[in-house]
Amino acid sequence: MERDLGGRTASALFAGFRALGLFSNDIPHVVRFSSLKRRFYVTTCVGKSFHTYDVQKLSLVAVSNSVPQDICCMAADGRLVFAAYGKVFSAFARNKEVVHTFVGHKAEIHLLQPFGDHIISVDTNSVLIIWHIYSEEEYLQLTFDESVFKISAILHPSTYLNKILLGSEQGSLQLWNIKSNKLLYTFPGWKVGVTALQQAPAVDVVAVGLVSGQVIIHNIKFDETLMTFRQDWGPITSISFRTDGHPVMAAGSPCGHIGLWDLEDKKLINQMRNAHSTAIAGLTFLHREPLLITNGADNALRIWIFDGPVGEGRLLRFRMGHSAPLTKIRYYGQNGQQILSASQDGTLQSFSTIHEKFNKSLGHGLINKKRVKRKGLQNTMSVRLPPITKFASEEARESEWDGIIACHQGKLSCSTWNYQRSTIGTYFLKPKELKTDDITATAVDITSCGNFAVIGLSSGTVDVYNMQSGIHRGTFGKEQAHKGSVRGVAVDGLNQLTITTGSEGLLKFWNFKNKILIHSMSLDSSPNMMLLHRDSGILGLALDDFSISVMDIETRKVVREFPGHQGQINDMAFSPDGRWLISASMDCCIKTWDLPSGCLIDCFLLDSAPLNVTMSPTGDFLASSHVDHLGIYLWSNISLYSVVSLRALPADYVPSVVMLPGTCQTQDVELSEETIDPSDEMIVYDSPEQLNEQLVTLSLLPESRWKNLLNLDVIKKKNKPKEPPKAPKSAPFFIPTIPGLVPRYAAPEQDTEAQQSKVVNLGILAQKSEFCLKLEEGLVNNIYDPALSLLKELGPSGIETELRSLSPDFGGSVEVMQSFLKMIGMMLDRKRDFELAQAYLALFLKLHLKMLPSESILLEELTKLSSQVEKNWIHLQSLFNQSMCVLNYIKSALL
Repeated sequence: MERDLGGRTASALFAGFRALGLFSNDIPHVVRFSSLKRRFYVTTCVGKSFHTYDVQKLSLVAVSNSVPQDICCMAADGRLVFAAYGKVFSAFARNKEVVHTFVGHKAEIHLLQPFGDHIISVDTNSVLIIWHIYSEEEYLQLTFDESVFKISAILHPSTYLNKILLGSEQGSLQLWNIKSNKLLYTFPGWKVGVTALQQAPAVDVVAVGLVSGQVIIHNIKFDETLMTFRQDWGPITSISFRTDGHPVMAAGSPCGHIGLWDLEDKKLINQMRNAHSTAIAGLTFLHREPLLITNGADNALRIWIFDGPVGEGRLLRFRMGHSAPLTKIRYYGQNGQQILSASQDGTLQSFSTIHEKFNKSLGHGLINKKRVKRKGLQNTMSVRLPPITKFASEEARESEWDGIIACHQGKLSCSTWNYQRSTIGTYFLKPKELKTDDITATAVDITSCGNFAVIGLSSGTVDVYNMQSGIHRGTFGKEQAHKGSVRGVAVDGLNQLTITTGSEGLLKFWNFKNKILIHSMSLDSSPNMMLLHRDSGILGLALDDFSISVMDIETRKVVREFPGHQGQINDMAFSPDGRWLISASMDCCIKTWDLPSGCLIDCFLLDSAPLNVTMSPTGDFLASSHVDHLGIYLWSNISLYSVVSLRALPADYVPSVVMLPGTCQTQDVELSEETIDPSDEMIVYDSPEQLNEQLVTLSLLPESRWKNLLNLDVIKKKNKPKEPPKAPKSAPFFIPTIPGLVPRYAAPEQDTEAQQSKVVNLGILAQKSEFCLKLEEGLVNNIYDPALSLLKELGPSGIETELRSLSPDFGGSVEVMQSFLKMIGMMLDRKRDFELAQAYLALFLKLHLKMLPSESILLEELTKLSSQVEKNWIHLQSLFNQSMCVLNYIKSALL
């Protein structure tokens, strides 16, 4: 795919990794029993994929691959899990991979029923199709008139071979034989729409849930109603029966309550109120166990155990995320493994980026926790604090006292929280003299030492509190720090400077210790939020005119200004090294600004506006939360494992929409082509041999090739061994003897050839080297590049040998020496291989200095070379002196 800056298809810096904090939605769960492992598994839907949990410990077993659309209903048999999305449904093997896909419906599928080797699917147009699972072929299709019988529930009655029971919104029921395609019987119903059908433990008995809140226990063999129950909480959402010896039926409601009915006494025995904060999507009693599994759209999966004397259920295990959209997320600590999140449901939770077993909930904020414990209030809704809007955390003293400070919607007091104990803290921090109800806390920060909290109020007051004792430690300004509402507070890393900003458009710098105003400056527009990167002292300000100002708190000057967003800026985040500023806006864009260059280097568009962004302290992930979404979405930093271009985006760059990552981690494998290739924007730069003819260019040879040429004789003398190595005399295997009557050993023969020299004196037979021949050719055609290339390939000893052989005494000639000097002149003229030219010339002069004055041709060449060398050196010396002067001034001057 051809790619350029204007046509880039996705973010160049961030790739969707996975979602955190998603456990369930409004799709009923599915329970199945694995005969191989002898365990129950529960499957819950989370958008475009589903999770499978082991019921025994409620640990996550598998996450399925994503499907193109949100899943609208699920079903399962002993081997496969079926999930419908839109007009299509698929069969998943091993809780993960799609093995069969069934296409044929013309409307959205809303019911699935496994039926042996077949599966039944029903769409919203009341078209029922029976499929053969393994061949994916359509076995039978039934079409119902929606005005007369619109299918709302389906059930395969136990022991009823080849038969299914259908419930309708009109209230009637039909029993069909799907093998013979015959309607066996029509139950007139109760003139109220059917919402749920469930097989009772007794044969021929079915529970029918109605829109009116009634549960009818009906015998379908004799068409006889056995008993009727009624709940006043709205339509019945789901029904389940205990099969462990207790005749109990559970029925779910849209209010989140569960009614428990005794089938022998025909009465209500218990109510599980607020089992979920939203409608009960599904409830299932495990076979022959006193365990009830429930899930709902409040993003919770719960297991209840019935071991009490009255038959009431208590919560045994649960997996729970936020049940309402998030208000604030921030990384906690420096290891980048926990993310703190606050939500509109009033809870503060911690999600682990490593494994969900490290997740924990810090719970709801309570106005008076001691009173709740003392009185044992069951319904704590009246004493719960409003949702957290802002919070700040510091782990420096978390083991000794509270390390999290949070302000709540519409509340003056700020609560403290303890991360280690996972609970709300000891104190509520607020000024004692303020009694007005309309003043609220709007901004908070906690110092890097964990000892102090700084709180800004809507009245313009900024207070400091001690986190250990909760005592008020001072106020910035005489009465108030700002005339308008405080929009942001920040303390530097050394507790020397406090920065505050207010809605009136002023930014103020205060001395943290004595609370005195140091500096005040006005902004171009009213600030929306403020963020300080403590390590670098860089302050980011998001303004109401949708622009961003970046300020240095040391010089107190604006160093960068970034326009470009088309909506309110909701949040900002710095990269750990302070080089990037990432901003999220209501225009659904997340933009990355490069602070050193002052350019926009990345931008991507989302289908839901981002509310919060936070960057991991280790730089590996960017986390975001979005409007009307319950999860935290992780984006991996591509620059950590791939080559990424940081070129500025053009002004007319139009970003494309990037889909939010799912809960499955396979998204990081299916990288787009732009991340597989090194980078489309990376221009391959081939460095020329010489950047400019006026510049002195050095060679790329290592120093060992030229630096010690002048000292080569000294090095050889040092390395010369004192005496040649002697080979050890090897004893013969068979010792020779002298023939005779008396046996005697033969004396070893003396090696007479060892004393002879092995050096062959070639004399006049010595041939010219290739280097000499190239120099002779250079005299004719004036091209010396081949000779220079040969010389570059030689080592120091080889270079000395070649230069020594240029002399007439060693087989050379004056003409060859003249050619060598011309080659050096050529190198100095071109200003290339500058250090080689100096080294070769120095060695040449050292070797042939005695004979050079006697040859007029060589003297003439040397005169030319001398002027060239002097001219180059004077130019370089002036540059060196200028640079040294500037460096000395910078080192000594008081700036």
